[in-house]
Amino acid sequence: MAYIDGYAFAVDSARRAEFTAFCESVDTWFLENGALRVVETWGEDVPRGKATDFHRAVAAREDETVCFSWIEWPDRATRDAAMERMGEAAGSDPRLDPQANPPPFDGARMIFGSFTPVFDQTATGT
Repeated sequence: MAYIDGYAFAVDSARRAEFTAFCESVDTWFLENGALRVVETWGEDVPRGKATDFHRAVAAREDETVCFSWIEWPDRATRDAAMERMGEAAGSDPRLDPQANPPPFDGARMIFGSFTPVFDQTATGT
Protein backbone atom coordinates (compact mmCIF):
# COMPACT_ATOMS: atom_id res chain seq x y z
CA MET A 1 0.00 0.00 0.00
CA ALA A 2 1.19 3.54 -0.75
CA TYR A 3 2.79 5.68 1.92
CA ILE A 4 2.91 9.49 1.98
CA ASP A 5 5.30 11.93 3.65
CA GLY A 6 3.82 15.44 3.95
CA TYR A 7 5.62 18.70 4.75
CA ALA A 8 4.57 22.31 5.39
CA PHE A 9 7.11 25.10 5.78
CA ALA A 10 7.71 28.79 5.05
CA VAL A 11 10.08 30.18 2.43
CA ASP A 12 11.20 33.79 2.03
CA SER A 13 8.97 34.99 -0.80
CA ALA A 14 11.94 36.56 -2.61
CA ARG A 15 13.68 33.15 -2.75
CA ARG A 16 11.17 31.27 -4.91
CA ALA A 17 13.67 30.54 -7.71
CA GLU A 18 16.23 29.33 -5.16
CA PHE A 19 13.58 27.13 -3.56
CA THR A 20 12.65 25.61 -6.93
CA ALA A 21 16.31 24.88 -7.74
CA PHE A 22 16.81 23.31 -4.31
CA CYS A 23 13.76 21.07 -4.84
CA GLU A 24 14.93 19.98 -8.28
CA SER A 25 18.27 18.99 -6.77
CA VAL A 26 17.09 17.18 -3.65
CA ASP A 27 13.96 15.59 -5.06
CA THR A 28 15.90 13.63 -7.67
CA TRP A 29 17.53 11.81 -4.74
CA PHE A 30 14.11 10.69 -3.45
CA LEU A 31 13.12 9.42 -6.90
CA GLU A 32 16.43 7.58 -7.26
CA ASN A 33 15.75 5.93 -3.90
CA GLY A 34 12.27 4.59 -4.48
CA ALA A 35 9.83 7.50 -4.34
CA LEU A 36 7.09 7.30 -6.95
CA ARG A 37 6.34 11.02 -7.00
CA VAL A 38 7.51 14.20 -5.32
CA VAL A 39 5.30 17.31 -5.37
CA GLU A 40 6.49 20.74 -4.24
CA THR A 41 3.98 23.57 -4.06
CA TRP A 42 4.15 27.33 -3.58
CA GLY A 43 1.31 28.78 -1.51
CA GLU A 44 -1.08 30.87 -3.53
CA ASP A 45 -4.39 30.84 -1.69
CA VAL A 46 -3.51 30.06 1.93
CA PRO A 47 -6.07 31.84 4.11
CA ARG A 48 -5.49 32.90 7.67
CA GLY A 49 -7.84 31.16 10.08
CA LYS A 50 -9.49 32.30 13.28
CA ALA A 51 -8.16 29.46 15.45
CA THR A 52 -5.32 27.95 13.43
CA ASP A 53 -3.87 27.89 9.91
CA PHE A 54 -0.80 26.98 7.89
CA HIS A 55 0.82 30.35 8.61
CA ARG A 56 0.73 29.76 12.37
CA ALA A 57 1.71 26.13 12.04
CA VAL A 58 5.04 27.08 10.45
CA ALA A 59 5.43 30.49 12.17
CA ALA A 60 5.44 32.20 8.76
CA ARG A 61 6.48 35.84 8.72
CA GLU A 62 4.81 38.46 6.50
CA ASP A 63 7.64 38.21 3.94
CA GLU A 64 7.33 34.41 3.65
CA THR A 65 5.20 32.10 1.56
CA VAL A 66 3.77 28.89 2.99
CA CYS A 67 4.75 25.83 0.95
CA PHE A 68 3.35 22.31 1.08
CA SER A 69 5.05 19.22 -0.30
CA TRP A 70 4.56 15.50 -0.35
CA ILE A 71 6.44 12.40 -1.37
CA GLU A 72 4.58 9.31 -2.52
CA TRP A 73 6.24 5.97 -1.79
CA PRO A 74 5.10 2.51 -2.90
CA ASP A 75 5.03 1.40 0.76
CA ARG A 76 6.43 2.22 4.19
CA ALA A 77 9.31 -0.25 3.91
CA THR A 78 10.64 1.53 0.80
CA ARG A 79 10.29 4.89 2.54
CA ASP A 80 12.00 3.71 5.74
CA ALA A 81 14.90 2.21 3.77
CA ALA A 82 15.32 5.44 1.78
CA MET A 83 15.33 7.56 4.94
CA GLU A 84 18.01 5.32 6.42
CA ARG A 85 20.10 5.72 3.25
CA MET A 86 19.49 9.47 3.38
CA GLY A 87 21.16 9.68 6.76
CA GLU A 88 24.13 7.72 5.45
CA ALA A 89 24.38 9.76 2.24
CA ALA A 90 24.15 13.19 3.88
CA GLY A 91 27.93 13.49 4.11
CA SER A 92 28.74 12.08 0.67
CA ASP A 93 25.98 13.30 -1.66
CA PRO A 94 26.18 17.08 -2.20
CA ARG A 95 22.42 17.24 -2.84
CA LEU A 96 21.86 16.21 0.78
CA ASP A 97 24.74 18.16 2.34
CA PRO A 98 23.36 21.31 4.01
CA GLN A 99 26.77 22.96 3.66
CA ALA A 100 26.95 22.33 -0.10
CA ASN A 101 23.21 22.69 -0.77
CA PRO A 102 21.65 24.75 2.04
CA PRO A 103 17.87 24.67 2.18
CA PRO A 104 16.26 28.07 1.50
CA PHE A 105 13.96 27.69 4.53
CA ASP A 106 14.19 27.17 8.28
CA GLY A 107 13.85 23.44 8.85
CA ALA A 108 13.12 24.03 12.54
CA ARG A 109 9.76 25.55 11.53
CA MET A 110 8.83 22.72 9.17
CA ILE A 111 5.99 20.44 10.17
CA PHE A 112 5.92 16.96 8.73
CA GLY A 113 4.40 13.56 9.10
CA SER A 114 3.92 10.23 7.38
CA PHE A 115 0.54 8.87 6.39
CA THR A 116 -1.18 5.77 5.10
CA PRO A 117 -3.89 6.58 2.54
CA VAL A 118 -7.38 5.48 3.53
CA PHE A 119 -9.09 6.62 0.31
CA ASP A 120 -7.60 7.42 -3.08
CA GLN A 121 -9.75 8.19 -6.09
CA THR A 122 -8.64 9.26 -9.54
CA ALA A 123 -10.90 11.08 -11.96
CA THR A 124 -11.80 9.20 -15.10
CA GLY A 125 -11.20 11.53 -18.01
CA THR A 126 -12.67 11.80 -21.43
